[in-house]
This record gives sequence, structure tokens and C-alpha cells, in this order.
Amino acid sequence: MKKVLLLAAAGEIATGLALLIVPSLVGRLLLGAELAGVAVVVARVAGIALLALGVGCWPGPALLGMLTYNALGTGYFAWLALGGQYVGPLLWPAVGLHAILALLLGRSWFRGATIGRRNNSSGKG
Repeated sequence: MKKVLLLAAAGEIATGLALLIVPSLVGRLLLGAELAGVAVVVARVAGIALLALGVGCWPGPALLGMLTYNALGTGYFAWLALGGQYVGPLLWPAVGLHAILALLLGRSWFRGATIGRRNNSSGKG
């Protein structure tokens, strides 16, 4: 089961990266049509989600998947907002919400890693 999960996670990570980097090519190969306009934006958000899903299913803390999604989402949404082409009334609030979640998740992940390092070093005395 573990090998199958790793294989599936690797596939989602690869697909997510492809959607982030070359969304039109993925659209053409999967759907037989070019992605254009806002469809490219939606494909990249889907790519971020697939990448985060793959990271969340990889061995390690599931928290890392949500951290990945929120950190990448914050960056991409901010990039869209600053570019000015696709800016709806909820885009900046989405940037803020994802940034807050990324900070909270990052803090939790960092605290867990710090506690783990402390526990490992104290057991070797």
C-alpha cells in the first residue's frame, strides 16, 4: 500500500508541476484543447492543489501539504493581484487569508520540527 501511495503522490506532484509550468501543454495533451485566459489561472491553481496533495501524501507530516498549498497559493494570488489582469473583489482577501494560514501552518511545522530535534538530542545524552 505504501508503494502505491508514493507512486500516486509522485504522479500528483508531477502533474501539479506541469500545470504550474506549462498549463496549455497539459490542456492540449489531456483535453485536446489549448487553455487560454482565465483557464490558465485556474489550471495553475489546480496545479498548486495537486502539488500540495502529493506533498501531503508523501511520507512525513500531512501538515506540510497544507503549508505547501497555502504558501504557493499566497505567492501566486499575490502575483496575479499585482499583475492586475485578473483581479476580482476577493483576490486580495484570498491573498491575506492564505498568507495567515501559511504563517500559522509554518509556525506549527517549525515548532514540531524544533520539538522533534530537542527530543532526539535529549535522548542521546
